Amino acid sequence: MGQAPSTALASCLTAVCNSRSDCVAFPNAADYQISWVNRYNLDIPVEPIAVTRPETAEDVSAFVKCAVANNVKVQAKSGGHSYANFGLGGDNGELVVDLVKLQNFSMDTNTWHATIGGGHKLSAVTDKLHDNGKRAISHGTCPGVGIGGHATIGGLGPSSRMWGSCLDHVIEVEVVTADGSIQRASETENSDLFFALKGAGAGFGIVTEFVVRTHPEPGNVVQYSFTLTLSTHADLVPVFKQWQDLVSDPNLDRRFSTEFVMYELGVIITATFYGTEDEWKASGIPERIPTGKVSLVIDDWLGAVAQQAEDAALWLSDIRAAFTARSLAFRPDEILTLDAITELMNYLDDTPHGTLVWFLIFDSSGGAISDVPMNATAYSHRDKIMFCQGYGIGIPVMTQATKDFIDGIITTIQGASVQTLTTYPGYVDPSLTDAQEAYWGPNLQTLGAIKTKWDPNDLFHNPQSVRPGETS
Repeated sequence: MGQAPSTALASCLTAVCNSRSDCVAFPNAADYQISWVNRYNLDIPVEPIAVTRPETAEDVSAFVKCAVANNVKVQAKSGGHSYANFGLGGDNGELVVDLVKLQNFSMDTNTWHATIGGGHKLSAVTDKLHDNGKRAISHGTCPGVGIGGHATIGGLGPSSRMWGSCLDHVIEVEVVTADGSIQRASETENSDLFFALKGAGAGFGIVTEFVVRTHPEPGNVVQYSFTLTLSTHADLVPVFKQWQDLVSDPNLDRRFSTEFVMYELGVIITATFYGTEDEWKASGIPERIPTGKVSLVIDDWLGAVAQQAEDAALWLSDIRAAFTARSLAFRPDEILTLDAITELMNYLDDTPHGTLVWFLIFDSSGGAISDVPMNATAYSHRDKIMFCQGYGIGIPVMTQATKDFIDGIITTIQGASVQTLTTYPGYVDPSLTDAQEAYWGPNLQTLGAIKTKWDPNDLFHNPQSVRPGETS
């Protein structure tokens, strides 16, 4: 972990560790960037002032108090998948509290409420819920994502149209606040803080423990995949139009979710249906979804989660790389017109990419997510039915041409819209000029007031987190 620099902060952090190994590291450690910082996006450098690995909520509290005493900003890291390394502060000189050791888990078999430590990754959450009563919650497809960031920013995945987002399952948290105190927050206790933690958590505290409601695992899952090799992306105009017509149907069966993924040489349309093959056929969706070279797999919950993780790894894996990412969110009145689809596909065909490894992913949303009122949690995309994410991977390093190509995708879509499109903070976009408005729009003023109450000095800070007194 390197010898501690002779500073008051280093002395304080070292004292908290009390000679425990693997507890704190400083920039002079030989393996600091590789083993401790471990950036996800290698194109964005960041060097925290120190990285800590607490074992308890009391450790987290003590580390936060060290930061306060030394006027240092703090950010928690749970899984480390932040596109802009915001889990590492996003700015040099911040203190990182890595929750990797907070692995406590229990299941109340009377209520089927699970208590989950803030350091769990989604793969472990799936396995432990399965092993403790064959239970499940909604979450995303990347197994290396941490529950700490996922369940405090949204947490979208294939079952979200059926069950709601990951954060919609959270009923209570243990959280360390900016004064270093250990609090409980729920709808009945510290309800304003609970509101903020469910959608904008990184700016309001460090959640050390989640209590979540769970569901019985679905007995049957149908997974559909259609692949098409392209000569030009212009050939995709009617295919994408058909897919978008399906996902924008307000009566779309909530047991269904789907992705439309474009890449250099083709497209993959994936779909998940939580039910039997007969129910899948009876839904009418097979006749409405684009078809071609089709793969249909009937599976159970664990098999489906594993397959979704494998699919996600094709374009967004746990492997650290240099990449650029941009994203947009769409209400029903903001979906792409036929002219806009045509313009987008022509752009993909006519513009230099700067890399052979790029993806443009459209995800369905809505359903149960939209049942929750916009002002019930900080998460402000209840009215969205579709998201898109553009990724360009640097091979071996990021080029300006690739950044310009991905930026141009967003500009092309934005230019075709009569509205200014917003985006989901889980798909961090460091290029946004007004990120807070794009992420939390209608809830931003409320969040600014809560921030002023709970963290007036902006201790929990990253370049795009909510600021005290912020207004929309």
